Amino acid sequence: MNIPKNGYEQAEISLTPIKTDMTLEEFLQNDIEGYEYVKGELVPMSPPTMEHGEISMSLILPLGTYVREKQLGRLYPADTTFKLGDRLVKPDIAFVSTERLPENRRQGSPIPPDLAVEVVSPTDPQYNIAEKAFAYLNAGTRLVWIIEPIGKTVTVYRSETDIKTLTRKDTLTGEDVVEGFSCPVAQLFE
Repeated sequence: MNIPKNGYEQAEISLTPIKTDMTLEEFLQNDIEGYEYVKGELVPMSPPTMEHGEISMSLILPLGTYVREKQLGRLYPADTTFKLGDRLVKPDIAFVSTERLPENRRQGSPIPPDLAVEVVSPTDPQYNIAEKAFAYLNAGTRLVWIIEPIGKTVTVYRSETDIKTLTRKDTLTGEDVVEGFSCPVAQLFE
């Protein structure tokens, strides 16, 4: 094995889905770190970069503060599992309103979030991003924000026909899902 000049080994990460005989319920109970469950396959999650973490925190802090102060519900980080029909996913940020919070919160969520936020990673194919946004919506998520670091945009999905892209000059709002919340898009990329 060749070791790069900086002395660190480079690990090759496979993002190829793995077929499994594990059921959705078994995955929900065991929650395998670093994977989502999609239609009988374990799908590796892209490893987060520093940029990914910075963008996530730029939204988690103001959104979390707002949700807590207004007592609107709960915000969840990227390691929390949510059920979307025949898949279990881990959005980068998720919001569940107080009235929809499951009674048992000692396991992954049996319901989709009200708001799902995904920060695009360099290894995420565009097709998979759009497909995942629609999976959230089809499962009952009311609002999906896809944050794209390269173009510094946020694509807001309300339905398959209600999609808009916001740029750094726009303001991201919680609409009727996190009512009253707003954040300049540019703030996410500072």
